[in-house]
Amino acid sequence: MSQKLFVSAQEVAEKAGVSRSAVSRTFTSGASVSPKTRQKVLDAAEALGYHVNHLARGLMRNESGIVCLIVSEIGTPYRSALLRALTQQLQNSGKVAMLINTDRSDGSVDLALRQAIRYRADASIILSGLPDKSITDLCLKNGQRLVLINRDDDREGPLKINLDDADAAARIATAFVRAGCRRLAFANSQAGTPSLMAREHGFVAAATALGMDVIVERFGHTGYESGRVVAQQLLTRKERPDAVFCATDLLACGFMDAARHQFSMSVPDQICVAGFDDIEQASWSSYGLTTFAQPVDMIAREAVSWLVSETPEPEHHTVRLHADLVWRTSIRGG
Repeated sequence: MSQKLFVSAQEVAEKAGVSRSAVSRTFTSGASVSPKTRQKVLDAAEALGYHVNHLARGLMRNESGIVCLIVSEIGTPYRSALLRALTQQLQNSGKVAMLINTDRSDGSVDLALRQAIRYRADASIILSGLPDKSITDLCLKNGQRLVLINRDDDREGPLKINLDDADAAARIATAFVRAGCRRLAFANSQAGTPSLMAREHGFVAAATALGMDVIVERFGHTGYESGRVVAQQLLTRKERPDAVFCATDLLACGFMDAARHQFSMSVPDQICVAGFDDIEQASWSSYGLTTFAQPVDMIAREAVSWLVSETPEPEHHTVRLHADLVWRTSIRGG
């Protein structure tokens, strides 16, 4: 015989000897109920193992409390850190996170999002530039509040949270020049997301303004192995670069390992390297990577506070945040 999973409010009322409405008032913040009745209801609820059905309550108000997190590359250190911060903020705000993995390019992503919408998800947060823009359209079409992180979708309505990638790129170009570097390169993946390309274009523009050219190499996914391959492409050139800005820390870690172990190069004596994200591995003594720290906690706070606000202000639909430079030993002079 299967065990009953849920206890109804009516069962609590019968055990407590009160009305069904008294149970509802007991578990409604600010509602009027006498201390004696409240205690009876709480005792009965404890005895029966009763929990308020917030989903049912929310649907009566046309709210479910569900927020979809639409994300690619979940396994990368930066993305997992952002997921951790967002889920904590959502939980603190009484919301429930529903994760949708967009690594696959087939119809499974669209199907998963439509299933979430059928569960009456109130909002979605798109965590990266990879998911197709049709996902943005689907969320807005179904009346969801929407937060876009590090994307360039030209849509009215969502909150857009972006970093000043071009400013960061210009700061690294200056740091390389001050370290005596003159042959600059940029290591990127082939993902082509707005944030990665903003760093690339910003670095090239800053170097050009300083009177130097930049060699750009792109390969594969935005991960460690792609960094190793880009290192092989750059370091087998007749004239090797003496400074490389990598679009992410994972690319930088792969690049540094290849430079050291395959080409016997010393970092930073023979080549300076910088990354972006400030993942945990960047601080390891084997890397000592100079990088930019993504303001993960601030991104999460901005996203969730806007989603839960009663009347979000239109002028706050775009937020641009600053990434702090974390100086370590992979650039000379550190």
